Amino acid sequence: MLDQQPILTNLVLTGLRGVGKTVLLETFKPIAIGQNWLWAGTDLSESASVSEESIALSILADLSPLVGNVVVAGTEQPRIGFGATPEKLPLRLDFALLKRVYEQTPGLVSDKLKAVLELVWASLKKTDVHGVVLAYDEAQNLGDQADRHQYPLSLLLDAFQSIQQRELPFVLVLTGLPTLFPKLVEARTFAERMFHVTMLGRLNDAESRDAILKPMQQQGCPVRFAEPAVVEIIWHYGGYPYFIQFLCRKMFDTYLQQKASGAVNPVVTVNQTVRKLDSDFFAGRWNRVTDRQRDLLAVVAALPDCDEEFTVQEIVEQSKKLTKPFSASHVNQILAKVAENGLVYKNRHGRYSFAVPLLGDFIRRQEAEA
Repeated sequence: MLDQQPILTNLVLTGLRGVGKTVLLETFKPIAIGQNWLWAGTDLSESASVSEESIALSILADLSPLVGNVVVAGTEQPRIGFGATPEKLPLRLDFALLKRVYEQTPGLVSDKLKAVLELVWASLKKTDVHGVVLAYDEAQNLGDQADRHQYPLSLLLDAFQSIQQRELPFVLVLTGLPTLFPKLVEARTFAERMFHVTMLGRLNDAESRDAILKPMQQQGCPVRFAEPAVVEIIWHYGGYPYFIQFLCRKMFDTYLQQKASGAVNPVVTVNQTVRKLDSDFFAGRWNRVTDRQRDLLAVVAALPDCDEEFTVQEIVEQSKKLTKPFSASHVNQILAKVAENGLVYKNRHGRYSFAVPLLGDFIRRQEAEA
């Protein structure tokens, strides 16, 4: 993508939590830097995306450390002393200058942001820099808010489309949950042509096995997993690098602590560690939903294909086994609420999926212990 002339395609990297989006994004950074591209960006927090101005100023703040030493021009400063001639000091592309250009440019926020980006490239093209990558993680937090007349997502898309049409070498990389790309297309239909979308899926069993065993093949590794433990980890959490890493690390550390405390034959099981995963990863999200929402999610978790996709009608049919079943309208209302909490999302085929991987297993464990 860095070889495009001009830039016509940007990147969306998407998938469920735990598939390795952020880690993969970090591996792109040295590739870009190695080809003389500047790399700016951070997590898109909800506070950074509440308004058009907040996202624009966030971009300025991300760019300024990278271009702060680039000299734009000289400015005369008076010297102290009678008859002293003014001294010409370099004017640098720091945050103060970027913000001043932003504030002094007339027009909409998008006009101001484009003026800053044009200034940045006009100054950088005299150097060895080939272009600028703006990379934002957790980009599903970005969205337009029509009720507040704030359109930060549309602003970002409009600004990048405009500067790329003028052949300025800026590349936009966004990573986030599967809700991200539908939000981009909803904000601006041209986003469908503007991005290449890469969906990260689950590892297969062989890849999951490698993720478990290869780190232990280092010389002198004090821990080995028995084959039944490897099979159980793959069966429970295979396919999701985050969960594999979490479980293996906890089991590894627990084994060493037992050994250090004098245990002759330390025993660590997968089930012991799953409890810790439930507490650290799932419990915080589960505590944000109401009792009735939990009832509906328990119905979803009982569906045969709950970890893939499910429909409103399937939930309604399954809920008929309850004392208080759900109507279709009630299901739609609750799904909208839990989607706001980041537990489910609606895909482009009108079906729903869990936004948190293996949430169904967690819910079933909670139901079994109730």
